[in-house]
Amino acid sequence: MQNIYVAATSQHVGKTTCTLGLVKCLQKEGINVGYCKPVGQEFVDLGDLRVDKDALLFAQVIGFDLKANLHSPVILGRGATTAYLQNPQDFQYKQEIQDASDTLLQQHDMVVYEGTGHPGVGSVVGLSNAAVAKQLNAKVMMVVEGGIGNTIDRLHMSTALFREQNVKIAGVVVNKTLPDKIDKVKRYVGGWLKNHGLPLIGVLPYDRTLLFPIMGTVRRVVAGRVLFNEEKLDNSVEDIIAGSLVSVHDFSKEKNVLLVVSQQRFPSAIAQVMHQMDNLGLEECPLAGVIITGDGKHASGNFEVFPQEKFILDHKVPVITTPLDTFGSVVKISNIEVKINTRTPWKAYRAISLFKEHTDLGLLR
Repeated sequence: MQNIYVAATSQHVGKTTCTLGLVKCLQKEGINVGYCKPVGQEFVDLGDLRVDKDALLFAQVIGFDLKANLHSPVILGRGATTAYLQNPQDFQYKQEIQDASDTLLQQHDMVVYEGTGHPGVGSVVGLSNAAVAKQLNAKVMMVVEGGIGNTIDRLHMSTALFREQNVKIAGVVVNKTLPDKIDKVKRYVGGWLKNHGLPLIGVLPYDRTLLFPIMGTVRRVVAGRVLFNEEKLDNSVEDIIAGSLVSVHDFSKEKNVLLVVSQQRFPSAIAQVMHQMDNLGLEECPLAGVIITGDGKHASGNFEVFPQEKFILDHKVPVITTPLDTFGSVVKISNIEVKINTRTPWKAYRAISLFKEHTDLGLLR
């Protein structure tokens, strides 16, 4: 099978989700497949190793020894594009990508390359997704978010750059599709693709669980500090509730709820949660965590005498303080863009399962 480059019409449409599924499905067929993120933007430093975050995720989920020069050869971090424009002769980006690809192809039957952002990302240094796919002689699997009119518009615009480079679009995956719209998407988007000679590889349903943030991400976006149970920052958040609404909230129908509450209301809100748990006979605490808001300053953290501390510790509820007020906290948390990462391995396996179930890789051949 020819190498495959996974591209997307924009950020946050499920490129990593589909790349994970593709690699796992190919492995299941007995293909020795390698992975590479030729151009990365968001990176992590692991001592002497600087790699794209997605490459680190794949190394852990797929299972390989991560090497920056092979699996994440180019990273365009802060200041990289300016440095390139000032002195382009100092950078050998294309050669670094080629060297990585050549080595991986010696070790594997084929390589799946994961793109970055929308098709034009990287153009400033001559490394648009289309240019990289052409250099690597890879055919493209395009990922787009579910819908009909907007989906077709984005596909038409996004595939243009690849057509300009004479790169083959091997097929399209429509991701995050509302379950009741799947048949319509298959009919209308599938029909448009057929008229343009493009296979519809699959239509993946919207899965709300993949969009749940974890408490660690919440802490970061509200610039918070942890008061209790820092080891539970991997808790998943499924819903948000303000402290003023705890008394009328029905916790029998929800779990993993994030409580956002002022310092003054915090003890009474926790007492109300305890009261509801007793009335409903709930043994497991419904709270994923608590954000204590500070109205412009951090809460003092002087909670040594509040009577619910034992409850917080016994149920291992992470408690975070933030200088933001309640409204500002809820807005920031609601706007979190969730990506699968190394702290949410269950999301990676769920993504793989969705891809396996809803795609036909025979159409990629």
